[in-house]
Amino acid sequence: MPTPEQIWADADLPARRLAGLALNPSVPTSILLRLLADAPPAVRMVLCRDRALPDAVVDAVIEHPDTRTRSFFARNHHVDPDQRVRLLDDPEWFVRAHLAEGPRTALLARPRPLPDEAVVHMISTYDDELLGGPFYRQISAGLRRSMPTHPIAKVRRWGVGMWASLSADLRAALLTDPDDGVRETARRHACHQDPVWVESALPDRPCHARVDMLLHSALSRAVVDSVLATPVGVEDKAMIAVNPTLPPRAVILLAADPDPEIRGRIAHRADLGPAERRALVADPDPAVRTRVAHRADLGPAERRTLATDRDPDVRLAVSVHPRLSEEERARIDYEVPQDDDFEFRFPSETPQDPESVRRNALSGHPLLRRQAAGDHLLPPDLVARLADDDDLGVRVLLAQNHPDAPAPLLLRSFLEYTGPGRGHLTTRPDFPTDGLAALADHEDPAVRALAVRDPGTGPEAVDRLSRDPDPAVRAAATRHPNLPESRLAELLDDPEAAHDAAANPALNPDTVRRLVRTNGLRARPTA
Repeated sequence: MPTPEQIWADADLPARRLAGLALNPSVPTSILLRLLADAPPAVRMVLCRDRALPDAVVDAVIEHPDTRTRSFFARNHHVDPDQRVRLLDDPEWFVRAHLAEGPRTALLARPRPLPDEAVVHMISTYDDELLGGPFYRQISAGLRRSMPTHPIAKVRRWGVGMWASLSADLRAALLTDPDDGVRETARRHACHQDPVWVESALPDRPCHARVDMLLHSALSRAVVDSVLATPVGVEDKAMIAVNPTLPPRAVILLAADPDPEIRGRIAHRADLGPAERRALVADPDPAVRTRVAHRADLGPAERRTLATDRDPDVRLAVSVHPRLSEEERARIDYEVPQDDDFEFRFPSETPQDPESVRRNALSGHPLLRRQAAGDHLLPPDLVARLADDDDLGVRVLLAQNHPDAPAPLLLRSFLEYTGPGRGHLTTRPDFPTDGLAALADHEDPAVRALAVRDPGTGPEAVDRLSRDPDPAVRAAATRHPNLPESRLAELLDDPEAAHDAAANPALNPDTVRRLVRTNGLRARPTA
């Protein structure tokens, strides 16, 4: 079965024109239904996967005889999940598999969760191989929290997967669950808390299972001694350095290890004693001292020492320590980098402490204000304050993350920030459109493309942008309704631009009907 990429690569000029019509917001439902019924695979793929659809078209997609066509709709992130789950009991496993896999979304986006009852139905009735990793992204936070105590055993089995975050009472209940499958799954997780079992099951060669056990499982003295004396892999000691069950004597030994990476991992341990902390603070490797500086249990003496460290990264790290006062921070000679990545952050399921967020937002330290700016629940008074912050990172992080980021901030952030995730700013609900025509001649092609978002950009400017050296700018301009009709007709004959030209909402209705009547072969009237 050809991949979507192969389907599009095989599409000829007529098919690409019709695929453009499938995305055209001005094309009536009757034509969309005709494309769904008669058009080539590439057209049905674009129609069913890449846009929201009228109810009548959704009804027709659900009943469409072609399995691949229905599967494209199963992964459409533009439609409401309630529409997608109409394929919940599709007779073809291929369609059900695509529904479980979910939409292919951009890196900084997550699909909207499926209805809880649909997810429970899928867990209860679908084959396990259909419920792979991407399926988990479609489960709501509320359902995930309820899984360990859900009345349906298969759902509880999924809840066992959150073992590390479960309370002792929940773990005990799952270990005595009336369902054999739940008990066995819980037992497999509980085994990793038994040092004797871990010692017997630990692979004697480098592999994923060994890595997982050395990092997370309860380690016996024999395992620890073996790793310290004769490690199987070069990373063995570095892995046990972060294991929470490591005994104090091993912590002391690893704190003195000649490998700076191992000492760095030891520096993050909560059970590190005062003597080991002092030894690490004095370590010649700045990376170790930087990690130590982030520890919440760092004592006053160590904080004072690190505050005057010769390495600027160490001074910067300790300058944001939660136990420092604003006056103490101000006395530290630190420099905040301006070339960091200021991207969208997925909201935490556990809200941050409002008082801590406010304290950070009001801090004189830019890194603490950046932490606050990334909080999706930041109250309005702090949004207004940070929107005018003098630090680029604070402003951009606020624009990237807060649902009520003001329009002027969104535009300013796009113009000033050119790092990863810049394009996400244009997806924010309040990103402006009016007035962007003034950017049509900007030297940055990403900024020139903004001019095409302005409905007031004039025909001459749109025409010029449709000839831009940057392909993304040309494609965007080709879809602008102010593109002159003569230029639009020209682009319908251009193999590169025909798809976007046919999607232009200003396309003449006669041209639309001609393209449909001729199966995309003729865009112009006969002489």
